[in-house]
Parts: sequence; structure tokens; C-alpha cells
Amino acid sequence: MSEHDRSDACRARFVSLHGHRRAYRMAGEGPTLLLLHGLGCDSTTWLPVMSRLAERFRVIAPDFLGHGESDKPRGDYSLGGYANAMRDLLTYLEVDRVTVVGHSLGGGVAMQFAYQYPERTERICLVAPGGLGTDVSPLIRLLTVPGAGLALGALTAPPLRGAVKASLRLLSRSRLPYTHDLAEVAGVYTALGDPGNRAAVRAVTSHVVDWRGQRITMSDRAYLAEVVPLCVVWGEKDTVIPALHAAAVRQRSSTAVVRLFPGSGHFPHKDQPELFADVLTAFVDEHPAATYRARRWRAVLRSGARTEAAPDDAVAAVVDLAADVG
Repeated sequence: MSEHDRSDACRARFVSLHGHRRAYRMAGEGPTLLLLHGLGCDSTTWLPVMSRLAERFRVIAPDFLGHGESDKPRGDYSLGGYANAMRDLLTYLEVDRVTVVGHSLGGGVAMQFAYQYPERTERICLVAPGGLGTDVSPLIRLLTVPGAGLALGALTAPPLRGAVKASLRLLSRSRLPYTHDLAEVAGVYTALGDPGNRAAVRAVTSHVVDWRGQRITMSDRAYLAEVVPLCVVWGEKDTVIPALHAAAVRQRSSTAVVRLFPGSGHFPHKDQPELFADVLTAFVDEHPAATYRARRWRAVLRSGARTEAAPDDAVAAVVDLAADVG
């Protein structure tokens, strides 16, 4: 398939569900990967890796409601609401089971999806996810304070938008501390110029963050990785959610695979797309899909502790890429 054909295969498609237009991209054939984007982003964040992954997998990348080319109604922007929407989209597309891959906010949705629909979840891959600690960028915390909506409206108005966007991108090339992710932040900032996107982002943020940081944690459920294979990917230079949160996974699950990308920030799938595609492909190849068994799930929930892995699931090494390179 030519590069042009691959790009065309990843074009946006649309479906109406519950009266709202939902945008998604779908390409390839094989086991299904569901790619979930972060706050203020959309499915285009996956384009650097989507064509490569589509050589082996069927890849589905939706725009969450309130983001990208999807509708932006006054609606349910909770993690549970997004997980329900992903179930409905998959049902419409006649897809029963997926490996769910979530970046940032999408990581929180991925964990929520797996928690609500374990029978539809084969594996989980979290990319710099929310939900594993309280720390988060001060800029995201500011979205929750009173008056933030009016301030955002003023800061993203056309007279300022071009200058602010150019400044963010210039700073991202400066190599100064805490500037690594500013080129991607510039894209999110531009999207916030749309009132519907702005309202949706604030609604999402109010569910998961307050002025003290992240309010929702999934780390207390990390032991469920003993039932569903889990991979965590993080950029060591992440300035939005610190890579130290990966320690929560290491501490609570001996079977999870953790990969840290030196030189990458909050968007490792865009900073190092070939490496990301290789890591995700290897994770799928090396970890058989989970089989939902209500009895085992019940036993794990009741114990609230790790169960013994089956012999063919034998403990997956937690791999630090820096150690590999060294």
C-alpha cells in the first residue's frame, strides 16, 4: 500500500449515535486496537503510528464527544460516559473485543472501559495516562478554577491566537526546562479557540481534576492487571503528568510491562512513533488476549490482591528502555 493509500485509509469517517455525530478513523485488518486520545486532542494524534499499526491490526481511533470533528453538545463528559460511548461505537462497527490503548485522558477512559467491560477487553496499553497519581500540569489545574472559561475565551481570541501559538512552538524548540511538550500544547491551545471544544474540555476536567490535582485514581485497581495484560508507556521528559507515576504500576503489578522512552515527553507515540509501534506490536504478540471469566474476576475483586498468574502468563519483565539501551 502506498503512502497516499495509507493516508486515505486513515481518513475521518462519521456515524450518528444517540443523535450526535461521532468522528472516527479506521484502517487495516486483524486484531483490533482501539486508540483513545488525550484532553483537547483528537484522533489525528495517532496518525504518526496508525498506518504502521494498520499493517498488522485493525486500528480504530475515535474523536471523543466534544473533541475534533465529533459533535460538542452539552452532555456527559465523564470517564464512564466516554467508556459507554466507546462500547456503543464498537457495537455499531461489529467489533466485540479490543486491545484498548489510551493516551493521557484516554488512558483514564481505557482503564474505565476495561473496568466496565472486561468481557470486551483483551489487553490495556496506557500512554502517559491520567489516573495513576495526583500530579498534573498547573495549566490543567487552572482550567477548574472559577472564571477559567471566560479567561480561556479571551486568551484564545483571534487577535491573540496566532502570536500565542507561535510563541509556544518557538519555546518548544528552545530546550529550556519544561518546554518539551509545548509544540503539542500549541495544538491543544488552538483547538480551545472553538467554544464547543472549550466547554467540553472544561467539563471533562471538572470530573477528573481540581486545583489540588487529579481527583480520580485507578492505581487501587492496578492488581486487575493480573487478569488483563497491561503495558504502560511514558516519556521521561513528560511535563504534563510525571513519568514517576509509572512507579504505581510497578509497585502494584508484577506482570505489567513498563517502557520509559528517554527523550520523549507527554506524547511518546508522536515523539518516537516507530519505537512506539514496535513496543505495542511486541506487547500484543507476547501477551495472549485476556479471557473474561466471571468466577475469576469475582475472586480477584473479593481478594483485592494479586492472583497467581497462569503458567503461560508467567511474569512479564518490567522493562526500562534506558536499561535496554545501556
